[in-house]
Amino acid sequence: MRAKAAQLTTAQKLIYRTLSVVFWTALWAFAAAIVDRELLLPSPFVTLRRLCELAVTAVFWKATLTSLLRIAVGFAVGALIGTLLAVPTALFRPADLLMSPMNTVIRATPVASFIILALVWIESGRVPSFIAVLMVTPIVWNALKTAIREVDKDLLEMADAYRLSGWKRIRFLYVPTVLPQYTASLMTALGLAWKAGIAAEVLCHPKRSIGGELYNAKIYLETPDLFAWTLTVILLSVAMEAIFGTIMTRYLGRRKSA
Repeated sequence: MRAKAAQLTTAQKLIYRTLSVVFWTALWAFAAAIVDRELLLPSPFVTLRRLCELAVTAVFWKATLTSLLRIAVGFAVGALIGTLLAVPTALFRPADLLMSPMNTVIRATPVASFIILALVWIESGRVPSFIAVLMVTPIVWNALKTAIREVDKDLLEMADAYRLSGWKRIRFLYVPTVLPQYTASLMTALGLAWKAGIAAEVLCHPKRSIGGELYNAKIYLETPDLFAWTLTVILLSVAMEAIFGTIMTRYLGRRKSA
């Protein structure tokens, strides 16, 4: 019975999401019909047709794969830096006091300011990766630091009583406790890194990039191309989050069953 209820709930969610997409697409088509000017607002059909036309070109795949690679590198580096900074700042108060100003500055500074400054410091092709690092690092850092500090004190005292080694404490105490919050922070950071990375590409428009194609579409008033590339960004974001979420959910499930 529980399995059937769970399947029904999943089916209902799928139906509601489908209806939501249909509703907003219909609203978009209705607005496009009222405007009746493709230059201002192309219809969903025109946008999808243009996306299909772009999808069979080498330029599309070169831009898409290059943007994915750039931002994926930035995401991975940012997650690593955030993890490495979270551990000492969570366990040692002086380290936290020393590093907290940098954390505050990164979170408070507008993304556009970082992009403009980065254009002065580094070549345009590396700016999206750099921006992704800056977006991911504080999210992972703060989430993991908080999770480490919230580990149950009773469990720590039990570990002291049984004289568990440092490695066993990490494996059996810290990792199971912080992993859900750490995973959630990675999910949030992934979406933010993707959007910020594309924004950086729009401003610095490096060769072979989605952001560069968005910029060119805007310059030459190719509104269907602008909407098609924007739809590409949305679809890739949804796909990446779904894939990453599925992988992490299965990993967490295996850890619980182990």
